[in-house]
Amino acid sequence: MGSSRLSRNRKALLHKVRYALRHPGRVPAYVRRSARDAVLRVKFRGNHVGYYRAVMASDAARSAEAAVGGGPSVKRWTWIGQMQFDYLVEHGLAPGHRMLEIGCGNLRAGRLFIDHLEPGHYYGIDISPDILIAAKHTLVRYGLQPKLPYLTVADNLTFDFLPDAHFDVVHAHSVFSHSPLHVIEECFANVGRVLKPGGFFDFTFDRTEGEEHQVLHEDFYYRTETLVGLAAKHGLAATFMEDWESRPHGQSKIRITHAEVTAEDRATADVRAKADAP
Repeated sequence: MGSSRLSRNRKALLHKVRYALRHPGRVPAYVRRSARDAVLRVKFRGNHVGYYRAVMASDAARSAEAAVGGGPSVKRWTWIGQMQFDYLVEHGLAPGHRMLEIGCGNLRAGRLFIDHLEPGHYYGIDISPDILIAAKHTLVRYGLQPKLPYLTVADNLTFDFLPDAHFDVVHAHSVFSHSPLHVIEECFANVGRVLKPGGFFDFTFDRTEGEEHQVLHEDFYYRTETLVGLAAKHGLAATFMEDWESRPHGQSKIRITHAEVTAEDRATADVRAKADAP
């Protein structure tokens, strides 16, 4: 990821003018987003979940693929889902693992995770009822009903309806890129409870090496050290995933584990992963 890209401040007027001159065809869409943002920020003042649920409903009305960041292209939707799946499998996601996907959307990657995992081992949550209806259509389209995945609407990231130490893998792709810091902290304060010892939580985020900023109330750019420090505050160890940077994706990735995980815990997790592997 180029250093000039990482130092940009996308909320700056000069950046917006330059971007508009380079990409005039994208200006009408940005104007629509800005108008929507102005209305929704007044309507959902202080309620980011309500705000972004309305954004998702608006986007899903156009295209389920567009609502989860794939644009109106099914080809791009498929490609991004495959990239997420391949990465986690390379990092040890085994059929016997239990997985929680935060912001599962219409199962862009979830359909692959569900097919890979044993029946009942995938749990997807999303704030958008509209996109979960689309997720059910995806299940039918790919014949995944026998896998019995759980799909649930959530209105926060406390995970209070989920059991302790249940999930080997927690995953959130393009969720924190749309989340203010207090939402991310709510997740960090609670995800350790549902994560098994030796398990991990992978999430992507829009990274900046300059000033942290947001564009409208939809896109947030954070420094790596901000998120690493926030994880440590809640007893979690965070590792920047350098190998993800070589993937053709604009976001960066951090992996979170329990800070108190011992070498014995890791060895046990490795044995369990090998036993679960086909």
